Amino acid sequence: MKHKTFLWFVLPSATAMLLFIFLPLVSIIIQSVYVSHDQVIITVENCGPFGCRESTMIDQEATEALREGNPLGRFAGATTYLDRGHLAVTEVSEAWSASQNWRDFGSQMLNLPFYKALAFTLTYTFVVTPLVIIFGFMIAVAVNSALKNLRGPLIFISLLPMIINPLVGSLILFWMVDARGIVGAALQEFAGNPNLSIKASTPLMWIMLMVYGVWHSAPFAFIVYYAGLQTVNTETVEAAMIDGASRTQRIRYVVLPHLLPLTTFIALMQLMDNFRVFEPIVSFAASAHATSLSWAIFNDLGGETRQLSSAAATSVLTVAWIIVLLTPVLIRTWRDFGRK
Repeated sequence: MKHKTFLWFVLPSATAMLLFIFLPLVSIIIQSVYVSHDQVIITVENCGPFGCRESTMIDQEATEALREGNPLGRFAGATTYLDRGHLAVTEVSEAWSASQNWRDFGSQMLNLPFYKALAFTLTYTFVVTPLVIIFGFMIAVAVNSALKNLRGPLIFISLLPMIINPLVGSLILFWMVDARGIVGAALQEFAGNPNLSIKASTPLMWIMLMVYGVWHSAPFAFIVYYAGLQTVNTETVEAAMIDGASRTQRIRYVVLPHLLPLTTFIALMQLMDNFRVFEPIVSFAASAHATSLSWAIFNDLGGETRQLSSAAATSVLTVAWIIVLLTPVLIRTWRDFGRK
C-alpha cells in the first residue's frame, strides 16, 4: 500500500483518537496539577449601639477576579497526587512505621480511600476476568455441541445478560439478594440465620458484585469463542479422533491453541472493562462496602463542591494502572506476532 493511500486510510481513526482520547487525556493531566483558588477572606468591622466588633467574610469580587485571572486554578504540582485522598505518601509511611506485621499494615492501608478503591478494583478485575474467559468458553463449547435446532434459542438465552442494560441487570440482582428476594431468602434458609443480609456484609457484597460481573460479561466471551469455534479445522479434529484423542484432549491440544489469539483479545477487553467497574456499585448501593477508582472519580465530581483536580488525579492514576495491567499481555502479543 502506498504511503499516501495508507495516510488517507488511517486519517479518520487517527483524528478520532486525537480528539476523543489524546486531547482529553492531556486536559485531565493539566487539570490534575491545579487546585481551586482559595476564597479571599477579609476582616470587616461592624459597629452598633453596643460597640464595634470584627468579623470575617468572603470577598466575592476578589475571589471572582482570581478565578477569571487563572480559570484553571492555583498551580499545585504533584500535591494532589500525594495527599491523603490519593497516594497518601505521608500516611503510608506512618502506617509502615507503626505496623507490626503485613496484616496490620494492610488493614491500615484499606482505611485510605484510594487504596481501598484500588484493592476492590484489582480484586474484581483479577477474579472476574479469568472467570469470564472460562465460563464463556464452556458455554461456547456446550452450545456448539448442541443440536442445530437448539442452537438458536441457546444463543439467544446466553446473550440475554449482555442485552439487558447494566443498571437494569444489577438492579434485578439487587432485588433478588434482598432479604425478601428469592436469593436472599434462600441464603437465610440455607445458613439457618434469619438475620443474614448480603447488603450488610462486606465479603458477601464483594462476592455478589463479582457474581454480577461474571454474569454480565460472560456472553461477550461466549459469542467471541463461539465464532472462533466455527473456524476450527474439522480435518484436524477428525484426525485427532482417529488417533484416539478424547474430547478433553481434542479441546486441549487442538481447539485451545487455535483460539489463543481470541483469548488474548478477550483478556485485553475484559481487563479494561473490569478495571473501570462502576455501575454495579451504584445500583447495589454498595459504596459503604466496596468502592472502585471509577466510583471515586464519580464521587469527586458529584455534590455541591466538585473536586475537579482530585477527580483528574484519580483518572490519571487509573489510566496508569490500566497501562501496567495491559503491558504484559501486549508484550506477549507482540512477541507472538514477531514469531510469525
